[in-house]
Amino acid sequence: MPDSLIVPCAQCASLNRIPANRLQDAPLCGRCKSEALPSKPFDMQESQFANQIKGDLPLLVDVWASWCGPCRSFAPTFVQAAAQLHGRCRFGKLDSEANPQLSAQLGIRSIPSLILFKGGREIARQSGALPLPQLMAWLKQQGI
Repeated sequence: MPDSLIVPCAQCASLNRIPANRLQDAPLCGRCKSEALPSKPFDMQESQFANQIKGDLPLLVDVWASWCGPCRSFAPTFVQAAAQLHGRCRFGKLDSEANPQLSAQLGIRSIPSLILFKGGREIARQSGALPLPQLMAWLKQQGI
């Protein structure tokens, strides 16, 4: 792993250079001073999407909707995975109803959908809710 990593702030999407040995220390964003790398999933907005997928840490996006039962039942699993992989992968939640253009741009046909980004591009996709062991195994297959 390099000495420092570029990590988009979960709040404002500003790019931050964070020493690799400080990823677990709740680093603050240099711009907005909020926690740049939270251990919980963060809400994603269409306006920040392009910056959020950048950086050196992978980003797993859960595309969901409030009316979707499987989405709601998957949410605690997503939170658990975020806590277990803190500092190795970022976890974002994209509300498909609040961001319909981005959902269409991403080709979302069913929810929940998981999209894994690394280095600004999509590297894997999974449709449907997964139990935690299967989610962790899938992420391990992707090199997370």
